[in-house]
Amino acid sequence: MKKRLLSIFLIVAMVAVMITGCGKKTETSTNETNTNTGTDTAAADTSAETAGTTDSGDKQVAKKIKILSIWAEDKDNGKLITDLTKKYIAEVNPNFEYEFELVSADNLKQKISTLVASDDLPDVFVYESGKPIVELIEAGKLLDVGKALEDLGVADMLDEGAVSLLKTLSGTDELYDLPLGMNVEGFWYNKALFEQAGVEVPATWEDFEAACAKLQAAGIQPLTAGGADKWPLTRLINAYVMRSMGVDAMQKAANGEAKYTDPGYVAAAQKLQDLAAKGYFGEGVTTVDQNTAGNMLLSGEAAMFYNGSWFTEALTADTNPAGADGIGFFNIPVVDETKGTITEYSMNCGNILALDKAKYDEGTAGWLKYMVENLGNEAMTQFGAVKGYKYDVTGELSTYSQIVADELGKVTKASTWFEAAMNSETSTVAQDNVQTLVNGDSSAQDYMQSIQDAYDGSQY
Repeated sequence: MKKRLLSIFLIVAMVAVMITGCGKKTETSTNETNTNTGTDTAAADTSAETAGTTDSGDKQVAKKIKILSIWAEDKDNGKLITDLTKKYIAEVNPNFEYEFELVSADNLKQKISTLVASDDLPDVFVYESGKPIVELIEAGKLLDVGKALEDLGVADMLDEGAVSLLKTLSGTDELYDLPLGMNVEGFWYNKALFEQAGVEVPATWEDFEAACAKLQAAGIQPLTAGGADKWPLTRLINAYVMRSMGVDAMQKAANGEAKYTDPGYVAAAQKLQDLAAKGYFGEGVTTVDQNTAGNMLLSGEAAMFYNGSWFTEALTADTNPAGADGIGFFNIPVVDETKGTITEYSMNCGNILALDKAKYDEGTAGWLKYMVENLGNEAMTQFGAVKGYKYDVTGELSTYSQIVADELGKVTKASTWFEAAMNSETSTVAQDNVQTLVNGDSSAQDYMQSIQDAYDGSQY
């Protein structure tokens, strides 16, 4: 069944997407309020309660919502959300208002945890798919957005493949979150540096390690990674796990069917530590953030950079020193053909959009309907990107977006990211301890043991 659902998704997602979720960093947190009617919150709530049903979502109900985002209002998905909200106010409901709060990606889970504890979730908020959202679903905090969209008559505006992937990640038959993009991951490489060192695109992990050695011998830093952000390092462990143990290996550990201390997982952690010990990441990888790491690839300071298709935003920018065709892409090299093939990819939907069940009413319903009806066209018009919604406008794909589209067409199976199936306690330890692994301050065995200990402790 999962293979069929994935196939549907792949047919739908035939253009590159950008997201940002996973890996997009915001340095500061600010609050902004966009007031369009002068109506205070109390009046808005009263009007929403007395205006009728939420079946159509078309009435001009006075309403003020709070939106929590990891993207600023003029960046990435933050721009999509706020631009559509402003259009909704201008075109549909002048009595609608919104307050926008920005939080750093690093602090998102802690912020949501605090808000849950105080029973004060925002009306609409960005969060992480996978295990984090499952915890909110089980706590009864999230709106069954699938049913809400059915009631509003716009459920068919979501791509079937996106819906299937989100339901698979949450393990539910219902839909509790909205997509903000679909991504494929792998290695981006600087073509000029490969040519300078006489390196070919590696097909196997052995080839990959040989390429690293050859680049280093030529005076070129082989790899760069945003080690300061932690998750880019665990992505590399995941890469080796899925190639050496299969696409379902991390899910098996999360289900208790395997232990994180089993030899295959330890070997993957050891591979990451070995790459760092040989100097392939250069000096101080744990002090380099992901944005800086990406710029190092583009400027020719490093040859390879593991990241997702959301990186196309930086690649297509006018400021990319590598130009329109200076960067290439290759999938995770094969370790054991019987365990993982070159047509199996690490994929994810990154951050998602969720709605607080308690605060959802007719006023929010009108906004939700408009968003789902228009987000597909807006994303394609602004960015030439598919976000998981139907669209009927044509966007022009860049060279880099076409690369990702081509890779999507090759996929036969998919794995999620390292922490996707972990609970919050286990995920936190996995990320917090990976820097000591890379710096050589703990062994691969000790690192994986810390993850297993966190998992065991969370079962009581």
